[in-house]
Amino acid sequence: MSISAIMGISLSGMQAQTTRLAATANNVANAMTPAYDRLETQFTSRMPGVSATVSPSGGQTFDDTSNVDLASEMLSLVESEIGFKANAAAWETGADIWDVLLSIKRD
Repeated sequence: MSISAIMGISLSGMQAQTTRLAATANNVANAMTPAYDRLETQFTSRMPGVSATVSPSGGQTFDDTSNVDLASEMLSLVESEIGFKANAAAWETGADIWDVLLSIKRD
C-alpha cells in the first residue's frame, strides 16, 4: 500500500468523523424539539477508506418529546473526537514520511 493511499484512508476517516459530529450536534440542538427523531450515523467500508451516512433512527417519538438521549450524544461526541485524532495522527505520519522521502531524493 502506498503512502498516498494511507493518507487517503485517514482523510476519509476524518471526513466520516466530521459527518458523525455534525449529526451529533444536530441531535443535541434538537433534543427538546417535540417529535424530533434523532439522527444516526452508519459507517461503511469502501475501497479505500470509510464513508458515513446519516439517517433518522426510526425510533418512537411522541408529539411532546424527542428520542434524543443527551448522555449517548456526549459519548458519540467523545468517540468522534478520538476517531478524528487517530486519523489525523495517521495523516501527519504520512506527511512526515513524504517529507523524509523528498529530502532523501534531493540529497
